[in-house]
Amino acid sequence: MEQFNLILFSTLIAKTTQNNILKHRFYNKSKSEQNKIQSVIVLSALAIKLLSIFLSWKTGIYLIAIFTFPIVLSLIASFIDTPSMKKSGRLIYYSPLFITEKPKNDIITIHGGTLFDYVFVINKKMTGKQSTDFIIQQYLEGLLSMIETYEDTKNSDLRICGTSYIINQRTAERIGLKIVKTDYFQKMILLYNYFNIFISNSIAKNKIAFPNLNKTKTFETDLKTLIEHKVYIAQLNQKLESSIAKKV
Repeated sequence: MEQFNLILFSTLIAKTTQNNILKHRFYNKSKSEQNKIQSVIVLSALAIKLLSIFLSWKTGIYLIAIFTFPIVLSLIASFIDTPSMKKSGRLIYYSPLFITEKPKNDIITIHGGTLFDYVFVINKKMTGKQSTDFIIQQYLEGLLSMIETYEDTKNSDLRICGTSYIINQRTAERIGLKIVKTDYFQKMILLYNYFNIFISNSIAKNKIAFPNLNKTKTFETDLKTLIEHKVYIAQLNQKLESSIAKKV
């Protein structure tokens, strides 16, 4: 019976992932097209790195190459890592802009969309307000999909944690997320990915928008709490979905 439940659960995860990548322009492309896009990104990054090395050698300012390397690496990482980790099952899409890591020790780590997802999911014709509403709606849609996937497991020990610079504290608390202090390790990761977050934030706001990392929220909750807030999450998701449909 336990083995059957595991197979059933894995099937549900696979169906959920498949259903929620249909709106993702990258995953809708053929394998050859996906490989072509990734190759162009890698070659472009290599060209920028070589250019920075040349400029450093030419000007004698070696900081150009030193700083360019981690910035470029940070920017292209999600375009290679995210599809690869999705393929291996380490990342699960519950909506095109809501991803979780595979559960480990009864902990599910949530990620909003990566820069890779923002590029291939967000409609460039949207205004900043519409994009932000759309991202929040995708978070809510993903939360609902995740709740529906796990609620029948009756695992009351299952905990959920993550960070976001899109959802404010008021909204987070209303949907059952408890804001906690961001640890130093997480702050270092955010700092390293600053340019990545900067571009993602600019896409979300549809303008040049430098992110305030101090406003990034770290939150945690448990499956039971999310289930208790499921109706409210569904209502808020439907409200945003209707609002976006009218404006786009």
